[in-house]
Amino acid sequence: MKAEAKKDIRALSREALRDFFEGRGLQAFRGNQVYEWLWKKGAHSFEEMTNLSLDLREQLATEFTINHIEVDRMQRSADGTVKNAVRLHDGLVVESVLIPTENRTTACVSSQVGCSLDCKFCATAQLKRMRNLNPDEIYDQVMVIDRQSRLYYNRPLSNIVFMGMGEPLMNYPNMMKAIAKITSPEGLGMSPRRITVSTSGVPKMIRRMADEGPRFNLAVSLHSAIDRTRSSIMPFNETFPLADLREAIAYWYSQTGSRVTYEYVVWEGINDQPEDVAALLEFCRAAPCKVNLIEYNPIGDDGFRQAPEPALNAYIDALENAGITVTVRRSRGKDIDAACGQLANKS
Repeated sequence: MKAEAKKDIRALSREALRDFFEGRGLQAFRGNQVYEWLWKKGAHSFEEMTNLSLDLREQLATEFTINHIEVDRMQRSADGTVKNAVRLHDGLVVESVLIPTENRTTACVSSQVGCSLDCKFCATAQLKRMRNLNPDEIYDQVMVIDRQSRLYYNRPLSNIVFMGMGEPLMNYPNMMKAIAKITSPEGLGMSPRRITVSTSGVPKMIRRMADEGPRFNLAVSLHSAIDRTRSSIMPFNETFPLADLREAIAYWYSQTGSRVTYEYVVWEGINDQPEDVAALLEFCRAAPCKVNLIEYNPIGDDGFRQAPEPALNAYIDALENAGITVTVRRSRGKDIDAACGQLANKS
């Protein structure tokens, strides 16, 4: 007869842990201690919980497990970017990235193993979606990068972006639980204003998220404001067309008062014409916004080439003339395939 798998103790709330100890005739505050070890201190094992008796630690180890992630492989880029190949408890692997700048460090975390969307310019999309990450697996990526930030850059993690592998809004409940734990004083205590959720654009989920009154930021991977063009590079746009996305973004702003950021790559022969610029300007009227023009990071597909500088400048001039904030984001970590769109578990 197959032995029953141990329950992951991190699936228990603080109250459930207190009840566990009380049910065994022990003080409820032991549950508080275990909860702190699991989340604030990021314990990997019960042996680390040194303010519990040896007998108690052994009892916990008999009944529970801690399905903690492990960094299988770490790579450091010439520009200081760190990429982690993160092994999950079931052997699957995702990637997360630490991106340092002069005055901050950002964690780019994954939300799914692979991706269920099919953006043609993204390496992750070439992997089938195998499963969603649990809240603790998302949290662990942040915890690991916070430690790396302190070790390599002598400062705590300052920002988090959900721009790694997967579509965060396709793993909505677990993403929201992870953010709640990351921002809780009982977890990492980070300000939600320092967190950005990046989506390819799932209108229904953007509306649902807006209704919950979040204080984190929203970014939308847009790349074209013309349906036929966007559908050709992001086929799911057929299901979630731009008109629906535009309405959802307007609703987001009406509920949160937070402007959206559009992420936009300009490719040669795809979205580098005046009509593309005009369509983006029109789309930006849906709600206050800013635009990040992102450098394209090749994934071995000759059909996608970074547009030359004049095409990029046409976007910059038009956006600035319309009073829309625009920044050009140069890629980090390209030499270790850690840049935007390159996460594909190559190792």
